[in-house]
Amino acid sequence: MINYKVIDNFLDKKEFLNIKNILESYNFPWYYQEIINDNHNINDLDCYFTHNIFTQENGRSQFYNVIIPILNKLNIKSLIRIKCNIYPRTEKIRINKSHIDFDFEHKGAIFYINTNDGGTIIEGNKKIDSIENRILFFNPYILHSSTNTSNSKARININFNYF
Repeated sequence: MINYKVIDNFLDKKEFLNIKNILESYNFPWYYQEIINDNHNINDLDCYFTHNIFTQENGRSQFYNVIIPILNKLNIKSLIRIKCNIYPRTEKIRINKSHIDFDFEHKGAIFYINTNDGGTIIEGNKKIDSIENRILFFNPYILHSSTNTSNSKARININFNYF
């Protein structure tokens, strides 16, 4: 049995729209990634763009304060990583290869910025739809997959790994 929790309308509308508007603005820096996860190889056609809000190696990005409303609602003892993802649209949805975020037990959450036909697939069979202002709490140590979208310009989310 898969253990996860989904909460819709996680933030109040004003807080959510502030985050959404910043991530969708021309001023937010996205960085090209040739591979989506460690199970992809350089010859795969899929790619995406990321922005690390926080890593243990590099600390906080200048946009860290933007996501404080989300952090205030999470029970975090210690951060591992906060990463924004943007998956470009393709004609048909592509399911990316399954992966784990880190090879140790920890907590995870995915906050969805926009509504589209993509989502997160947990253990190969349970799809959590991308719906704006939704958060998914799950164990990122179990196999899961991301998708892109076919009905929106891009699929955008924020991935939290923490203790």
